[in-house]
Amino acid sequence: MDKTIAQGAEAVLIRRGDHLLKHRISKGYRHQNLDFKIRKRRTKSEAKILEKAGKIIPIPKVLSVNEHNSEINMEFIDGKKLSDHLDGFDDKKALEICRLIGENTAKLHDANIIHGDLTTSNMIFKQKEGKLYFIDFGLGFHSARIEDKAVDLHLLKQALESKHFLKWKEYFEETVKSYRKESRNSEKTLLQLKKVEARGRYKGKH
Repeated sequence: MDKTIAQGAEAVLIRRGDHLLKHRISKGYRHQNLDFKIRKRRTKSEAKILEKAGKIIPIPKVLSVNEHNSEINMEFIDGKKLSDHLDGFDDKKALEICRLIGENTAKLHDANIIHGDLTTSNMIFKQKEGKLYFIDFGLGFHSARIEDKAVDLHLLKQALESKHFLKWKEYFEETVKSYRKESRNSEKTLLQLKKVEARGRYKGKH
């Protein structure tokens, strides 16, 4: 039986047993032809990124893509969404998961994949397997720019700070430690992250 499990501005997620259907929603304010082209292009782009990312880190397996209907049919990941569960783990386990966040992010960045919405809401931990899945690459894109990688990390830091405010510093520290170990360009990216943060602070004062 079909069950709608999430509805966002861009897409609706429908669970069908062990499958998940992501359907991009038509926008009434856009011209019909333009709307069709945009949704088709974004569906194709996300499917390509998922395919590439799936060779590097745990993500939902793409089962089929229907560009005409703006749909991606993928594996349903049944696990713990980190935004709801990270703070519920004991410290040792939570930090172990943060190391996986850093590792996954570093692997994506070394392959020039930017997630675009790196928050714990888009991460699912499967305890039995000890695997951390990244989901929802709807805002993902390819880029070799250090700036884009630094912004990805900045988004993650902000997400940890707002959602896991009691322990976000330890969480982010552990994530960065793991990122530094795993990524070939970590020093450049982390240096750029400081610049991105400084820009944010500067803007906040004006």
